[in-house]
Amino acid sequence: MSWIQKLYDTYEACLGHEPDGAERLLPVSHTYQQAHIEITLTGDGRFESARTIGKIETAIPATENSAGRTTNCAPHALCDKVQYCAKDYAAWGGNKKPFFAEYEDQLSSWCSSEHRHPKAAAILTYVRSGSVIADLIHEKVLHATDGKLLTKWHENGEAPEILKVLTAKSGERDQGDAFIRWRVRDLSNPCSAVWEDTTLQNAWACYDASTKQTKGLCMVTGQPATDLAVNHPKRLRHAGDGAKLISANDSSGFTFRGRFIDDTGAQACGIGYESTQKAHSALRWLIKRQSYRNGDQVIVSWATNGVNIPDPFLSSFDLGTGDEATDLTAPTHLDHSAGQAFAQRLSLALRGYKAQLSDNTDIVVMGLDSATPGRMAITYYRELPGSEFLERIEHWHIQFSWKQNFGKDRHFDGAPALHDIAEAAFGMRIDEKLKKSTIERLVPCIIDGQPFPRDLLTTIVRRACQRINMPHWAWEKTLGIACALYSGTFHQEKYTMTLETERTTRDYLYGRLLALADHIEGRALHVGGESRDTTAAKLMQRFAQRPASTWRTIELALVPAKSRLRAKRGGFMHEMEKLHDQIVCAFQGNDFIADSPLSGEFLLGYHCQREAFKPLQKTIESSSDATEISPN
Repeated sequence: MSWIQKLYDTYEACLGHEPDGAERLLPVSHTYQQAHIEITLTGDGRFESARTIGKIETAIPATENSAGRTTNCAPHALCDKVQYCAKDYAAWGGNKKPFFAEYEDQLSSWCSSEHRHPKAAAILTYVRSGSVIADLIHEKVLHATDGKLLTKWHENGEAPEILKVLTAKSGERDQGDAFIRWRVRDLSNPCSAVWEDTTLQNAWACYDASTKQTKGLCMVTGQPATDLAVNHPKRLRHAGDGAKLISANDSSGFTFRGRFIDDTGAQACGIGYESTQKAHSALRWLIKRQSYRNGDQVIVSWATNGVNIPDPFLSSFDLGTGDEATDLTAPTHLDHSAGQAFAQRLSLALRGYKAQLSDNTDIVVMGLDSATPGRMAITYYRELPGSEFLERIEHWHIQFSWKQNFGKDRHFDGAPALHDIAEAAFGMRIDEKLKKSTIERLVPCIIDGQPFPRDLLTTIVRRACQRINMPHWAWEKTLGIACALYSGTFHQEKYTMTLETERTTRDYLYGRLLALADHIEGRALHVGGESRDTTAAKLMQRFAQRPASTWRTIELALVPAKSRLRAKRGGFMHEMEKLHDQIVCAFQGNDFIADSPLSGEFLLGYHCQREAFKPLQKTIESSSDATEISPN
């Protein structure tokens, strides 16, 4: 039960201290609903106006049953559907069973109690008049013909707004499903909206608490004789989410048989009503503010004292464009301090968080997913001190940093995001289930510091070699991610993001040779005005499997390109031939003629050599212009 305790503590710490512009934490005995209609009343309960508001999520007073209702009758306290609020629903040909009697009975009980509120009394007075639908039709909010509410729009012209926002079932839209929220204008209270009036919210919470009858030990607070919850909240991830984290309604199966004598689950684990309301409200608030989402999969991390923390699942690019002043996306110069420069910028970006997070700050990382529409599971859960949390994030971004090319405006040094790694392994059209399972495997690599999965690394390296099968931008992105993951996985080799001319391993040198061949032929094609893939690009996948034999094929294909460049770019060709000799001479023993498959290290050599050509290219171009040999 640690997770619910942490969420309860978070609610207590953050209530009333929500950041400016952020949504407020939901009060106890309240839930969110999408409202479609807003009715304004006077303080004595007379109708004033009504309008359609589209779909606006509104915090409404709710009972334990109504917050988790499906098709059963469980009225909310004030705001509800037309089916509940309108006494004249049946008279206007409502398609469903009217629940006005239950709604009125509950509201009148509240208004008769010591916790009554003037706004609730005004609403009760109005709904008892029995003219809700008639007033809405008069205001052209609802629409009827021949004394019955319309379910389809048959007339010419655009359909009314209320029929657009309601969900169609079998091609028909029931206006009884339209949700009403109230405004009550009272000169003694400047706040007319019932969903913003804290006095009304407190009055309802006190009344709702007074109706609880199930008492027991709360496992969250440890308090005995506490009002226990029977139904736990849903709608955690979005307004239509029906999955619950805690549910015990299987009284007829084998859940309790032979173990407990009650059918509510309270004997197994009792949770106080207030505790579960606050914990679920905090979780809903955190998911909305700072979660990572992938379909139904949600991963949320937070500090229990409410301070801001960095999102551990962002790429270095997105991490550097947050509120911190330091920009991680600033270009890095191609010198030997590229990795250190990135580490310094990352450390600077996390400095603000380090000032707020201490060893005593508890950080929680929780993963949620649902296999069925009604049940949700915690798929990942970790608690760790704030300083350790920041160390893990910093370690991930530094260990798996590399030069990334994610498109025209997304060039940066750093680590990729989790969804980028999943797409690099299995393509942009990755199946959602596969993407979920891949991300679930990667989360422990960041939070727990576990090794990167080798099978996933092999898959990404293999895909990075399939250059011809991908658009150029996708291949560049996959190549950068593959280099980041390989260098991070084998961090003991101390690879750098810049070209290492002293590294003489076979795979690294073969990667440099492939980049050289690609560069020479690419330049020759540019000089000749041609536009096609180079031989190195076409044979990259084969080269990774049989480098020695494939290199001979590539070298023979380079002969026409070399001849063209000697004639038109003599200076450039001279430099390339010198570099070719340096690389070939660096091979040790029989490495150059060994034809065994290359590891992902050859991608590092290829990438670094290609990056090294960029500043050299400008120098050679300027010098070759002066020494260019005329074809005549």
